[in-house]
Amino acid sequence: MSRTSTPPLLEPKNCEGKKKWGLEKIVDVEEAKGQLLFALPMILTNMSYYAITLVSVMFAGHLGDAELAGATLGNSWGTVTGLALMTGLSGALETLCGQGYGAKLYHMLGIYLQSSLIISTAFSILISILWFFSEEILLLLHQQPEVAHMAAVYLKWLIPGLFAYGGIQCILRFLQTQTVVMPLVVCSLVPLLAHVLITYLLVHVFGLGFVGTGIAGSISLWISFVMLAGYVKYSKDFKHTWEGFSMESFEHIMPSMKLAVPSAIMVCFEYWAFEILVLLAGLMPNSELSTSLIAMCVNTEAITYMITYGFSAAVSTRVSNEIGAGNIQKAKNAVSVTLKLSILLALTVILLLTICHNLWASLFSSTQDIITAFASMTPLLATSILFDSAQGVLSGVARGCGWQHLAAWTNLVAFYFIGMPLALLFAFKLEFYAKGLWMGLICGLACQATILLIITLRIKWTKSNVTMQDEEHEYHELPVSAA
Repeated sequence: MSRTSTPPLLEPKNCEGKKKWGLEKIVDVEEAKGQLLFALPMILTNMSYYAITLVSVMFAGHLGDAELAGATLGNSWGTVTGLALMTGLSGALETLCGQGYGAKLYHMLGIYLQSSLIISTAFSILISILWFFSEEILLLLHQQPEVAHMAAVYLKWLIPGLFAYGGIQCILRFLQTQTVVMPLVVCSLVPLLAHVLITYLLVHVFGLGFVGTGIAGSISLWISFVMLAGYVKYSKDFKHTWEGFSMESFEHIMPSMKLAVPSAIMVCFEYWAFEILVLLAGLMPNSELSTSLIAMCVNTEAITYMITYGFSAAVSTRVSNEIGAGNIQKAKNAVSVTLKLSILLALTVILLLTICHNLWASLFSSTQDIITAFASMTPLLATSILFDSAQGVLSGVARGCGWQHLAAWTNLVAFYFIGMPLALLFAFKLEFYAKGLWMGLICGLACQATILLIITLRIKWTKSNVTMQDEEHEYHELPVSAA
């Protein structure tokens, strides 16, 4: 197999010839610059995909209150049971493709991608069955019958989009680990802009109404998938990493599953914890106020996490590339720089939130009681954002190193053995209510960040077993090919 010598684009520039005392500082600046250039496109990409389903909900909201409630519930249920799972499953590629690229096992990147696409499709089939019967499930969860019906209708028409979304996440990781990020912005922004037009046409021009919001979501996601797949297939940049479909990919399904399943569990445990908070808020005396308040905090946390996500993707790529190349010290330096950047940006967001909390709250509600209550939640929200930023970067390190199973156990313990029990204690037993729920979440996030930091500092950094096996196999065959 041909091998190119192109280094990772995020690698700091050569500082040879600089004064020794200033070398570390210069490398840090170059590292930070490279990561910012990588993170910003990833943030835009993530926001664009998040906005596609949000636009559908917004169009549904203009059709009536029942449609808004149904689309909101459907979108939330769909994210928790499907979209988050697809995102998590693709996390295996951050380890495999990232380390494979760093080790110059370029042929294996295409094989890993195909294996992940097969896994994603299989899980999409299972989830689509769940979505098809979502009305019955939501009724068992004591949701209002009309809202449950509307949510089920929305999700049934979004099922085709689920398959596209799984493929998108796989290709996104495939490109991300090769530090190809700007095309991701194009392949997410163009479908988003098209989605607004498609949704309007289906809902208002063709008269499909509420059904059109779900159909539009599926169409737009498939547009994005086709754009990404076409780019990978026809671009000469991937002639070494994508060599067409191969039966070899089936041999890597089970090894990939060993990383994909823990990665999915890791992501879902965190998503579910936030959703549980919203459900618990509905059990409080003033449930309408509490639910609105917690929902606002969850949405604010989710939006700020999109910034962290960009750095999480950056550090995952840097760490996996450098570990694959055998540069452990460079990988550790990248982690240090990313943590500093992420916390700095988190502090900036916290400062803005502290100053403009009333303005921000007014975007969600015009009710003065909710705005006042949100102001009292701001210090707690600021604390959770800080911990969330740190753990987001450390979770990226875990994906880059292949520690998904450790991160999954960490999230289980942090959220469900510590965070949720304390949230119940503070909210209901000590009667702190909404504040109590968020205090419990903060304890969970703090525990999560602490354990991940200990893992990062204490565990030996090595290549994943699958990558090492492939590397041995690859180098074994090279002399034969050369002969």
